[in-house]
Amino acid sequence: MSASLPSEPSCPVTDLLLAEELNLFLREYEKHYKPGESKPPEIGMPFLLRAPGSDTGVLLIHGLMAAPAEVREWAEFLHDGGLTVYAPRLPGHGTSSGDLSARHYHDWLACVDRGHTLLKTCCKKILVAGFSTGAGLALQTVIGKPHDFEAVIAVSAPLRFKSLSSRFAELLNGFNRLCSSLGMGRLGLAFMKNDADNPHINYLLCPVSAFVEVKKLMRSVRRSLAGIQIPALIIQGRKDPKVDPQSGPAIFDGLGSHQKRFVWIDFNRHGIVLGPIAREVFKEVESFLNACRLMDSPK
Repeated sequence: MSASLPSEPSCPVTDLLLAEELNLFLREYEKHYKPGESKPPEIGMPFLLRAPGSDTGVLLIHGLMAAPAEVREWAEFLHDGGLTVYAPRLPGHGTSSGDLSARHYHDWLACVDRGHTLLKTCCKKILVAGFSTGAGLALQTVIGKPHDFEAVIAVSAPLRFKSLSSRFAELLNGFNRLCSSLGMGRLGLAFMKNDADNPHINYLLCPVSAFVEVKKLMRSVRRSLAGIQIPALIIQGRKDPKVDPQSGPAIFDGLGSHQKRFVWIDFNRHGIVLGPIAREVFKEVESFLNACRLMDSPK
């Protein structure tokens, strides 16, 4: 496999950074490929959609156990609205669940930071958006760089999970580590079954350690929400079976921004950025970005 670059006019530095991310993914895909589990490489490959003549870019972050393909429809919608979009591939994703089990949320933040660096080579204004864990990473990125973004969009950020297993993830992860240290790893439960909304993209097994990392991330986000002062859009599925729907209002209430908007989406699945329901999400995103004067109406 080899990485190919887009044919649109571009900046050499942008192309170099994109090539580095593509080649990193291909190396990790080859290293962690697992027959019967790993998806085709195009699912996990990071991508850049350039909008010639635009000075505004979107850093668009996928969720846990997913890949850049999860936000492809969203990216194309934003691109049609005249925005350059970069979708990074979070470490441990697009490869195998075993790869994900060894990753930490700081690895994901470092990847998002590299994406920000890439977009700065071709855009003057940048906003950050994400779905699920990607939404948590978007919020944490703004907390860490409060003056670097024009706006933030968080869709279904997992401030709290609904499943009983996620509530005890830290205890189970500790037990797994103890078993491993005693040479009895077979007694642990390192992975849980994932009821995937998009099985052609998502892993079907979730590392317990990954749940622990997401919870660490969201505790950090919760502590610093008041520091987010830029325009913010928070979207939450009203009947989300995985993330506690009250996560959305709690995040919205905690934000320090004076220009913020909260939207409920009436849907009974967690995944709301793919398929027909996504059009409702995109409509709200468009309205918000128009109000912020960051987007033209999609073609």
